[in-house]
Amino acid sequence: MDYVIRAVRAEDWPLAKELRLAALQDPMAPVAFLETYEDAVARPDAFWQQRTDDAAEGVAVRQFIAERPDGSLAGTVSVLVERPDGDTRFGAAAEVDQTHVVGVFVHEQDRGNGLTDELFRTAIDWSWSLTDPRIERVRLHVHEGNPRAAAAYRRIGFVPSGQSVSVPNDPAARELEYVIERERP
Repeated sequence: MDYVIRAVRAEDWPLAKELRLAALQDPMAPVAFLETYEDAVARPDAFWQQRTDDAAEGVAVRQFIAERPDGSLAGTVSVLVERPDGDTRFGAAAEVDQTHVVGVFVHEQDRGNGLTDELFRTAIDWSWSLTDPRIERVRLHVHEGNPRAAAAYRRIGFVPSGQSVSVPNDPAARELEYVIERERP
């Protein structure tokens, strides 16, 4: 694999913006993301700079990117830190210190070669490396109408928790929670 998987840097904001806009044009975007291309493309550069700065800082959120040899981005995954006493971002409040994987995207031409697995491995390893807080589980949500993503997450090691939440822009649809629990000694 000729990709470099790394944490996003603040100066990567134009590439991070470009990658997010590409993700929102993917055919699965309506069931994979909670924003539209039209909303995202209308945001000012200051939004994208702040978003990338926050992800580069790596305190409440960390974004990982897959960089091609030519410097362009092939894919991304972001990880949100969730604490029981913190804000509820999606679904119920966290019961334990956990991370929440969001914003998963790999360009179509870069799929099928293990890149998604490598992005997830990096995100999960980062989650387990945190000491304040010490993460007890990693979770994600997948739309019930996205079986391809659900199969990929199961292959990586996520299992359904049995929990689900309604989709904010479509209350009749469900987002299914998948988790990986920290191994107990």
